[in-house]
Amino acid sequence: MVFSSIPFLFLYFPIVLAVYYLTPLRWRNLWLFLANLVFYGWGEPVYILLMLFSICINYLSGLLIEKHRANDRLARRFLILNTAVNLLLLMFFKYYDLFAGTLSAIPGVSIKPLGLTLPIGISFYTFQTMSYPIDVYRGNADVQRNFINFGTFVTLFPQLIAGPIVRYKDIADQLDERSHSVEKFASGVSRFLVGLGKKVLIANNIGMLWDTYATMPAGELTVVGAWAGIVAFSLQIYFDFSGYSDMAIGLGRMLDFEFLENFNYPYISKSVTEFWRRWHISLGTWFRDYVYIPLGGNRRGMPRQIFNILVVWALTGFWHGANWTFLLWGLYYAVFLILEKLFLLKWLDRAPRFVAHLYTLLVAVCGWVLFQLDSLSHVFSYYRAMFGLNSAGFVVGDDWYYLSNYGVMLCLAAIACTPIGAALYRKIPEKARGPVLCILVLAGLLISTAYLVDATYNPFLYFRF
Repeated sequence: MVFSSIPFLFLYFPIVLAVYYLTPLRWRNLWLFLANLVFYGWGEPVYILLMLFSICINYLSGLLIEKHRANDRLARRFLILNTAVNLLLLMFFKYYDLFAGTLSAIPGVSIKPLGLTLPIGISFYTFQTMSYPIDVYRGNADVQRNFINFGTFVTLFPQLIAGPIVRYKDIADQLDERSHSVEKFASGVSRFLVGLGKKVLIANNIGMLWDTYATMPAGELTVVGAWAGIVAFSLQIYFDFSGYSDMAIGLGRMLDFEFLENFNYPYISKSVTEFWRRWHISLGTWFRDYVYIPLGGNRRGMPRQIFNILVVWALTGFWHGANWTFLLWGLYYAVFLILEKLFLLKWLDRAPRFVAHLYTLLVAVCGWVLFQLDSLSHVFSYYRAMFGLNSAGFVVGDDWYYLSNYGVMLCLAAIACTPIGAALYRKIPEKARGPVLCILVLAGLLISTAYLVDATYNPFLYFRF
C-alpha cells in the first residue's frame, strides 16, 4: 500500500486516525503497532513474520546490552552479534540472487537463485532497528523495556517503507508521551497534501517523459532526447522521494510524532558535498554517525579519510539496490567528494556562483543515469547518446513533440525544486496566508484524487530499496 493510493487515502488512514483519537492515551501505541502490521502486510503478509523477528532480535539485544553494560566485552559481543544478524537478513533477502548470479558466472560454479520477493522497506527498517542497540551501547539512548513501544517505533507506517530513516533516540520521548494540538494536526494535513501533490501531480506526470526515452532503442536516442529524458528523471526522483518524505512527516504530525527533515532543496547546491547534505539527509547522517566516524572520519589524515569516503560511498551505493550499477554509482560520487576534499571545493568557493551550481547539476544529472538504468551496456549507450557519440543525431521531430508536451511541466518542476515558491508564499500578507494555504491544499487534494482515480501510472521509485 502506498500513500498516494485511493485505499490508503479513503479507507486505511481514516480508520487508523479515527480509532487512534478515540483510544485512551495508554493504548494508542498498541493500536498503532497493530495498524502498522496491517499496513506492512497489505501486499506480502508473510513478511510480517520477518518484521516481528527483527523487532524481537533488536529489542532483546538492547536489553542484554543494558544488562551487561558493566562488562564492556560481553556487551560488545551482543552488539556485534545483533549487527551481524541484521546485516545477514538484509544481505539474504536483498542480495542473495545478485551474488548467486555473479558467482555462477565463474566456470564450474552454479548457484540457483531463489527469486525471493524483496520485503518492502527492508533497507530502511533494518538501519532503523540496527541503530537502536548501537545507541544503547554508546549510552546515547535509554533502553526501551516496553515491547509494544519498541515495536511501534520499528513498524511506524508513515516512515516504514521509504523513510526518512528515524533513529530511536530521536523519537524515544515521543513513544512514551506525545502532545497534540489542532495547529499541529493542521500542519500535518497541509504537509501531507503538499507531498501528495509533489508525487501525483509532478513526479508521476514528468516520469512518463523519462519512461519514453529510457525505453527508446539506443540507435534512436538523440542528444536532445537523452538530456530531456534524464533531466525529467532527475526531477521525477526528487519530487517522488521528497514528496513521500513530506507525506511521512505530515502523517507523523497527525499522529503526534515529529520526524526530522529529509530534503532541503538539493538542486540549488554549489558542490557535490553540499548536495549530499541536502539530499536524503537521514541516510547521509546515518552513514556519517555509524560508519564514517567510527572508521576515523577525517581525524587520521587525508589517506585514511579518502579510504573512509570510499567505504561509506560503496556501502551507500550498494544499500540502494541489488545491482552492481548501484555500487558504481556510489563510487562515482566518492570520486567527486574526494576531489572536492583535495582541492576542488576551494576552487568552487572562488568560482562564480553559476559555475559551481552548473558543475553540481551536471554531476547529479549524469549520476542518475548510472543510478536508474539496470545494466552497464544500457548506461554506456545512454551516455553516448547524451554526448553525441551515437548515430541518431542532435535532435529529431519526435523530440520537439515531447518537449512541446512536457516543456511547461519541466519548467514548473524546475522552479518548484527551488525555494522560490516558499519565498513567494512569505510575501503574502500574514492574515491571508491561512485561507490561501487552505485553498491550495484542498485544490491539491481534489486534483490529486482525480488523477489517482483516472491514472494507471503511479510508481514509487524507492519501493525497491
